Amino acid sequence: MQFNTIDDMDLEGKRVLLRVDINVPLDHGRVTDATRIERIVPSVHDILAKGGRPVLIAHMGRPKGRTVLDMSLRQVLATLREKLGRSVAFIETLDGAEAPTEEQLSADVILLENIRFHPGEEKNDSEFAQRLAGLGDVFCNDAFSAAHRAHASTEGVAHLMPAFAGRLMQAELEALEAALGHPQRPVVAVVGGAKVSSKLDLLGNLVAKVDHLVIGGGMANTFLAAQGLAVGKSLCEHELAETARDIIGKAGAAGCEIVLPEDVVVAREFKAGAQSEIVAAADCPSDAMILDAGPKAVARIGAVLEGAKTLIWNGPLGAFEIPPFDRATNAAAAYAAELTLAGHLTSVAGGGDTVAALNGAGAADEFTYISTAGGAFLEWMEGKDLPGVAALSR
Repeated sequence: MQFNTIDDMDLEGKRVLLRVDINVPLDHGRVTDATRIERIVPSVHDILAKGGRPVLIAHMGRPKGRTVLDMSLRQVLATLREKLGRSVAFIETLDGAEAPTEEQLSADVILLENIRFHPGEEKNDSEFAQRLAGLGDVFCNDAFSAAHRAHASTEGVAHLMPAFAGRLMQAELEALEAALGHPQRPVVAVVGGAKVSSKLDLLGNLVAKVDHLVIGGGMANTFLAAQGLAVGKSLCEHELAETARDIIGKAGAAGCEIVLPEDVVVAREFKAGAQSEIVAAADCPSDAMILDAGPKAVARIGAVLEGAKTLIWNGPLGAFEIPPFDRATNAAAAYAAELTLAGHLTSVAGGGDTVAALNGAGAADEFTYISTAGGAFLEWMEGKDLPGVAALSR
């Protein structure tokens, strides 16, 4: 799609409604991870450099149209000022009854209170979108992670004024286009996680677009069982056996190779340091559970990655939260990072567990792009239109 960016816009003297995602984790009102705030800094600074005045619109949690003090964005003000290195004023209400304070009039940046305190936000109410549009001259969306929501501040307001993408949104869209839009081939997708049922749309879309689909985690157990292999007490959706076979059939028809583990790590209990053993995928003991891919499986994944040009990664290969069942994820991620660093691979990853797993493996910094978006990244991989993105199309 074609969309305008900060570089395309005349912002001199204009109020820029800037939709951001600063829904950061808090501990007793203190920001414990400022990553999302740090990621909006380039957009804010570039807008200021072009003479614009950013008015930040953001959410925190799910207050469902009510004022919930524990979800107030006032809690992020100090961190926002620190990371931006600019004065930031806070506006608690949108009712317009109060005259703006001297601080609000003189501040470099304005932050509105949690937009989801207003019932019109999640309903994408047209009157509420009009109220938001009245607060600015142009609209900039820098919140890809909220782009799968058709809300007033992500989709509604974009149709009411000139709209463009911020730096983070631009980076996300360019990375995703490079990964699935017009990628260099061969393309490999690594999809892991617990359940096939949560990623049916994803798998169905990917088999038609990638050359190799590596399936790991609990999902792999369902595919192994669908092929007649015993999986013992492993997490497995036996009722989806026919669905798994259908996906395998579609992959074959599309020329996509599905890569399943040929050996696995099994244990009798799921806890740190549990006694484990490596067996062939066909030889899982009846009283054991599969908790990770084995070394032969990792070697096979490495060979696939070595011949690839593009990698998309969503989900771990095993129960990575508990050692030693993180070994396959760590080894495959480290090799992907090595190939990326050497310039042989474009690697894009996203999803909550994925980011945690790649950080745990020490590989995240070497990937071409790591998306902080959860649901939006997944829906994009599923081939769905994202309302907040579509609204930026020029």
